[in-house]
Amino acid sequence: MSLRVEDLRIEIGGRAVVDGVSFEVPDGTRVGLIGESGSGKSLTALAILGLLPDGARATGSVRWNDREILGLPDRELAALRGDDIGMVFQEPRTALNPLHTVGRQIGESVRIHEGVSRREALRRAVTEAERVALPEPERLVSRYPHQLSGGQRQRVAIAMALACRPRLLIADEPTTALDVTIQAGILSLLRSLVHDAGMSLVFITHDLAVLAQVATHAVVLEQGRVVEEGEVTALLREPSSPVTRALVRDAAATLWHPEIAGTDAGTPASPADLPPSRGEAETDEETP
Repeated sequence: MSLRVEDLRIEIGGRAVVDGVSFEVPDGTRVGLIGESGSGKSLTALAILGLLPDGARATGSVRWNDREILGLPDRELAALRGDDIGMVFQEPRTALNPLHTVGRQIGESVRIHEGVSRREALRRAVTEAERVALPEPERLVSRYPHQLSGGQRQRVAIAMALACRPRLLIADEPTTALDVTIQAGILSLLRSLVHDAGMSLVFITHDLAVLAQVATHAVVLEQGRVVEEGEVTALLREPSSPVTRALVRDAAATLWHPEIAGTDAGTPASPADLPPSRGEAETDEETP
């Protein structure tokens, strides 16, 4: 299944904040949307899923497996979310419900989309928690979001997005709030999960060093327009637009940080080889 976005335009208050964006994500590929804050990359992702804020209007075309999904009724879009397309948001603290255990939240989409029992949903939640390398998953699913570190909360958010085995994952700056050590572990996890499942990936970021670890193709946005696109390695070597050149300069030091040096987006590690997530609590914030 492939995603094709053509001439996407998003207006808010009569002003175009995304203006003619086009790109394609063939089945099994990993594409990054990159640009500075306000470039329109996150709004583009929200338009794909029909999650634009009130007052925003999208025109153009978004085709999923040759089916036009831009402007679909909410009920049809809700069926696509989770089953076909999953999304990981930037801040797991706001994406997770503080009143429900993480097990209930991971299993909720399985119950909604597959109609399984509560017991089966909890069993699946344990399986998904283990899949994203969370420690002691049988115990962890009974905990609440505030009892986890930031890195662990993001792993829970990833588990929720992948619980129904979607064919496309959209990740909107999922490591921005994490320090570089934990960030490297989350990026490696995402890369390996997407690779092992044969999924497609749209990864949104403002950091080319981060993008280089998970995507093979990049679409560079500036003020709502595509200014350059191509293979990530080629853009790193020979950026042509001023925006991309600035992104390459900003990424130069991070690309060779000892925590992420040598992480080739084309050779994902196995989840079994990832560092245990319990170490995240030592370096990330822990809420009492």
